[in-house]
Amino acid sequence: MRRRKFILLTGSAALCSFAARAQQASKVPRIGYLGVTSPFDRPLLLDAFRQGLRERGLIEGQNIVIDYRFAEGRLDRLPDLAAELVRLNVDVIVSLGTQGVTAAKNATKSIPIVMIGVRDPVGIGLIASLARPGGNITGVSGSAGLEIVTKQLELLKETVPKIQRVAILSNPANAYHQLAIKELNVAALSLGVQLQLLEARGPNEFDGAFAAMAEERVEALLVLSDVIFNDHRARLVDLAAMNRLPTAYGIRESVEAGGVMSYGPSFLDFFRRSTAYVDKILKGVKPTDLPVEQPTKFELIINLRTARTLGIEIPLTLLSRADEVIE
Repeated sequence: MRRRKFILLTGSAALCSFAARAQQASKVPRIGYLGVTSPFDRPLLLDAFRQGLRERGLIEGQNIVIDYRFAEGRLDRLPDLAAELVRLNVDVIVSLGTQGVTAAKNATKSIPIVMIGVRDPVGIGLIASLARPGGNITGVSGSAGLEIVTKQLELLKETVPKIQRVAILSNPANAYHQLAIKELNVAALSLGVQLQLLEARGPNEFDGAFAAMAEERVEALLVLSDVIFNDHRARLVDLAAMNRLPTAYGIRESVEAGGVMSYGPSFLDFFRRSTAYVDKILKGVKPTDLPVEQPTKFELIINLRTARTLGIEIPLTLLSRADEVIE
């Protein structure tokens, strides 16, 4: 009897062990997507993300689950949404921009985080270095350095050579902007322009910022790239048009909405490349072993129609360098 009982217990233990292994093997990976804006803001980016996953054999609803959380432009919601994804015990969190990734980092030190388009992640303290990020964050950086904002100011000056007073619109909630402004102050000296620094945390502060620009009689505007500004790009473009301000942006969608020009990396490329990180992490690679990539594709987009409306004649040398001209 004792022998029979021992065999039964051993057999039961083996079956339990086998069942546990089978359950673990069949566990469907969960990806947490933390969006700062809404799912309707630049939907092509999410499409590119899903397509990139499919190309790697990761199909939503079949062999992966994606838990979406969107802050709808309310930055104060990001900590709670990030905490929700942590409670769901997702295998990896993906987020676009400084604010989203920062919220994810504050919510977990163990779940891997794939960042998309974060400007200068080393400078703002999200990672230790590009080659050895350390911690639980890796992904695709949003710029090759602070030189990109200098380039945007240079292109704006080249577009309207006579400008002397340029407004810079920044978001104080974006840590990258503090570094960018220091860089722009240096660049302004060499370009011979005077900067007017203005802040806005959201659309409710846009009118006040543009009123200040009118009062100071600025002649052009540079809008620093930010997920909130990008989400409300149509409103910013309208205000710039009402004030007849030639304006430079960091994303092409602002030019498609009627802005004069943009210079920056391709966000579609960011989202596609981020899926390689998700795939490797789900296969067991640690974020600290995955170097952060920098942009490889930059685009200069010019809206010739808007320039003509403002009475600006774009230099032919600049038009010839543009990746796309909207007429």
